Parts: sequence; structure tokens; C-alpha cells
Amino acid sequence: MKYSQICGADATSVTVRGRSLMDLIGTLSFTEYFMLLLIGRLPTENERYFLDATLIAIAEHGFTPSVQAARMTIAAGPDNLQGAVAAGILGCGSVILGAAEDAGKLLHEAISRGGDGVTVAREMAQELRARRAPLPGFGHPFHRPEDPRAQKLLALSDARGTSGAHVEMIRAFATVADEVWSRHLVLNVSGAIAAVMLDVGFPLDSLKGIPILARTAGLLAHLHEDAHDRLGFILADQAATAVEYAEAR
Repeated sequence: MKYSQICGADATSVTVRGRSLMDLIGTLSFTEYFMLLLIGRLPTENERYFLDATLIAIAEHGFTPSVQAARMTIAAGPDNLQGAVAAGILGCGSVILGAAEDAGKLLHEAISRGGDGVTVAREMAQELRARRAPLPGFGHPFHRPEDPRAQKLLALSDARGTSGAHVEMIRAFATVADEVWSRHLVLNVSGAIAAVMLDVGFPLDSLKGIPILARTAGLLAHLHEDAHDRLGFILADQAATAVEYAEAR
């Protein structure tokens, strides 16, 4: 027999992580409840604060690929809200939106190696560069010279006294990245999310859940707007205009 420690329900009650759901309704914020579900206890004040901060930082970023996919899906099936949200979330990948997980793994490995942070960061960056691999948590198509969201999160971490080994290490990578790649690499919001959340104890294997949860809210906003001001077909038309057919040579 296998057991789950998350939730059980019967005809008269719902129990979540050992607590009556009726006692939680109207008592907890959704952020607190999410952390209870995820880690089995209520978050500390800093865990709650930074989860709120990172969710706000990543929930919305304009007409990203995930938003375009969702809007075009709802245009094709106006009664398929869940499918449109799913279409957008499927775009949470290592290049766009989902890079916090890879950045977290990078920081975890770097800290595990021990030694001086800048030296370790330079060695790992050189290894990535040698095999033509990207540096997780760095680079952005238009936020230059810095990603303001990343800078804000790191500043909040400093101000609240939670900056620890992971923030120190992401800054070490920022110090050496330009040298190794011979151009400026922007520390992006995914790198900052990984650093500040790992320093307050968020589980490494759930980092990708932050952008997934956050972007769901943003997608719902876009899809609500699309119900009143249809843009999905306009986006599809723009793709048809931008890309022409040409026979293979």
C-alpha cells in the first residue's frame, strides 16, 4: 500500500497536510497554502515574502511565446480555456520562462565544488563555453545592460538579510561571465529567482514550479482579454506574413 501525505477527503471533511481545510480557508493566503502543499509546513516569513516577490516578477512579460500560443489556441477553440492555458504552460522551457531550474542546478553544483566562488564560477563557465553550452540564468533578448527584475530581487534579498551562498555564487558568475564569453551576459530574472529562493530554503527540484504557477496567472489575464478583444488570429496572421513559403533547393 502506498500513501500520500498531501490530502485526504471523506463525506464530511477535507484534510490537507494534517490540517482541516475548513480551518485554512479564510486564514491563509494562497502563497502560504501553496507552500504548505509543497513542503508540508507553513512557510517562514522570508519564504512567503520571496515566493510572492518571485511570482510577481515572472507572471507577466508581454507577448511571450507562451502567451502567443495560448491566445492562438483560444482563438481556435473559444470554449477551451484549459487547453489554451496548457498550450501556454507547455512553453515553459530551458530557453524561455523555465530556466530557473537549470540556474538552480548550476548554483548547487558550484557550491558543492567548494573553494573560492569566483574561481569556481570561472572554471564552470569555461567548461560550459568550451562545449558551446549556455550559462543558465544569463542572457536576455532585450533587457540590457541589466534585467531590472533580477536586480530588484537581489536588492530585496540583500535588504532582508537573506542573501547567502546562492546569491553570492550567482554574483560570482556575473563577475566572470563577460570575461569568459567576451561580451556582456545579462543576469536574468531566472538566475535571480534561483539564487534568492534557494537561499531561503525553497526546494531545488521544485524551482520550475515558480514560473509555471506565476505564468498561469498571466495567461489567464491574456485569455480573459482575448475573450473581449480577439488577438489570437491577428498573431497567427503576423506569422503567415513574416514567413514565406519557398521550395527546397
